[in-house]
Amino acid sequence: MSYEKLQAKWSNQYPTIQDLVKRAKRRIPHVGYEYLSAGTGDEDLLDRNIKAFQNIIFLPRFCKGEFEANIRTTLFGRKYNAPIGIAPVGLTGLMWPRTEHYLAATCNRWKIPYSLSTVATETPESTGKYVGDMGWFQLYPPKDMDVTESLLQRAKDAGFHTLLITADVPMASRRERTKRAGLAVPPKLTPKMIWEGMTHPLWSFYTLKNGLPRLRTVEHYTNNNDMKFVSGFVGNRLGGTLDWDYCKRVKDLWGDNPVVLKGILHPEDAAKAVDIGMDGVGVSNHGARQFNGAPATIEALPAIVKAVGGRVPIVFDSGIRTGLDVMRALYLGADFVLAGRAFIYAVAALGKYGGDHAAHILIDDLKNNMVQLGVKNLGELRRADIVQD
Repeated sequence: MSYEKLQAKWSNQYPTIQDLVKRAKRRIPHVGYEYLSAGTGDEDLLDRNIKAFQNIIFLPRFCKGEFEANIRTTLFGRKYNAPIGIAPVGLTGLMWPRTEHYLAATCNRWKIPYSLSTVATETPESTGKYVGDMGWFQLYPPKDMDVTESLLQRAKDAGFHTLLITADVPMASRRERTKRAGLAVPPKLTPKMIWEGMTHPLWSFYTLKNGLPRLRTVEHYTNNNDMKFVSGFVGNRLGGTLDWDYCKRVKDLWGDNPVVLKGILHPEDAAKAVDIGMDGVGVSNHGARQFNGAPATIEALPAIVKAVGGRVPIVFDSGIRTGLDVMRALYLGADFVLAGRAFIYAVAALGKYGGDHAAHILIDDLKNNMVQLGVKNLGELRRADIVQD
């Protein structure tokens, strides 16, 4: 059954991302839900990421006549049907098998970008068959440059054209809630795990059919597919060495296609990224999963917009749950917005076409709110009025 046949039913049953969160929590094992939803520390930043959007209050204008909001946009010379894409998320097969393939196909249908993580559970080669020309690739910088070169070449050969270099993981964060949930790589066959499998039969069926989650992209470099060995490789050989020279080297290796430095919160870092030749700046706090003492991404955005001064596009993520969130980020100067958890919750909740429903929710909500505000396109949105303190 196609998504078009499911849309009317799902739009009434699950009209918001939060509805999908609730259903996902019921459908997947506790450890998968905790891995996806957790932050770090006392997780204050998780809430701030979401609530800080509410500080931006618009002043709508009326009597504009009948119109439909136009949200098509161009980024790095490519046309997209909406200024919304899917952010990279690792270990997605823990939440639902083949999530990468499903979301890549969603983006191909909706003509919005899909970002594949280095630590995905499917490879660039297999995911590229579904994503069409909507593929972005996210790099966790390996310590070994030969591995970096190989990863970039594999992504390019598979059709991924835009690169995200993740800057905001100088080391693994603690993520205490995930530890308490019992996340282990590889998964340990415990009585609790057996019970989770029995009480989540659909997840268990599809997981057994697809195989236990594996970091299929990076296991290529270990000569050992044992999950514990691969996990050790990720912990020891990915991240922790990123500096400006490394960024420039990666830019050279990627060639003429665009490179975005993702995870920037300080305006001076944003300016430096532009100065060394990055094609875009990614404003993000890693979904509040790395450093609980950071600002909400929407709080950091205005200063970065000022520092960049329109020289390159700004890609925003962290905390996006509604089309109104997207609208607020675009108003403050973002050129494009990525959402991660929202789409993973959707696949965990609804399966193959869950990503299509999340795209529908966000895009329809963005258009609806633009009409409510009285703006016909993204240019008018950026000139809208807000309530000033």
